Amino acid sequence: MSKQNVVICRKLADDLPETLGRFSYDKLFVLMDEHTERYCFPVVREYPCLKDAVTISVGAGDVHKNLSVLSDVWMHLSREGATRHSLFINLGGGMITDLGGFAAATFKRGIKCMNIPTTLLAMVDAAVGGKTGINFNGLKNEIGAFAPACSVLIDCGFLKSLDHFNILSGYAEMLKHGLISDETHWGRLIRFDMEKIDYNALQDLVCESISVKEKIVKMDPFEQGMRKALNFGHTMGHAFESFALAEDCPVLHGYAVAWGMVCELYFSYLKTGFPKDKLYQTVQFIKENYGKLNFTCKDYDRLYEFMKHDKKNLSAGTINFTLLGEVGDIRINQTATRKEIDEMLDFYCDVMG
Repeated sequence: MSKQNVVICRKLADDLPETLGRFSYDKLFVLMDEHTERYCFPVVREYPCLKDAVTISVGAGDVHKNLSVLSDVWMHLSREGATRHSLFINLGGGMITDLGGFAAATFKRGIKCMNIPTTLLAMVDAAVGGKTGINFNGLKNEIGAFAPACSVLIDCGFLKSLDHFNILSGYAEMLKHGLISDETHWGRLIRFDMEKIDYNALQDLVCESISVKEKIVKMDPFEQGMRKALNFGHTMGHAFESFALAEDCPVLHGYAVAWGMVCELYFSYLKTGFPKDKLYQTVQFIKENYGKLNFTCKDYDRLYEFMKHDKKNLSAGTINFTLLGEVGDIRINQTATRKEIDEMLDFYCDVMG
């Protein structure tokens, strides 16, 4: 898998044309959703380097990360004369970088792609690492490919346009990066004031978070081993996300991951000895900032069925987890019985209130 060039922007107006100048292309396309079009595209619209760009806009939200919208993007590219020598910019959050990255990877067997993430979640997770895809058959990211963007431009100025919910959604992935890296990083994240956000301090944490992910992806680009560390919180998290979608009350990805980490930290405490004090410190931070997903023991069967479809499972009927023995002590390929999964869900319901 080719290496991504991640640029922490000093000034997007300078960094974007400089980055585009490194590539040759016949046509330039910019994909965005209706929110990005309203709040973010005006920032770059007048840049001379984008004056001839063809724009494509799709609906906002994960419900649009599907085969029908993907087909619309392909159709737009075809209609506008895109070739294998075109360049495709994804301007938006994780839904856009996932969908657009997959569209670029598959159109004419692949065209060059660049990500300009505009949400915290996309900056620290979706836009970096090369995973692309769409939801299918009610399942998160069921269809996709490893296809890294040639460049990722990180401009934290976009974060000031985000609402608090989307800041928190991205922050959950940062908290995960802290848990899988080291105690100092985790401690800074746990102590960060989410009510009065210091954006300069947040940018430093973003850079640190991206560095954690880049290091792991470089070690294991195709998720054969240590990259599974990045799945911490996601086995339960994806089940929660799919459950909420099925209930017609979708939740932001980071919220689902935060709730998933509550369960998987508890399982880590039981199975691999994760310290009880750090378990409850992290759970308290999540409880205070993310609230809870409402379900009862009557929903356990459905949640278990969603987990059975998780791509991380090593074999049919076996649910695979990434656990922690300590902050930074990663234990991949851990399995859980149905009884243990129910116990995790019981803990979640008890501790989250």
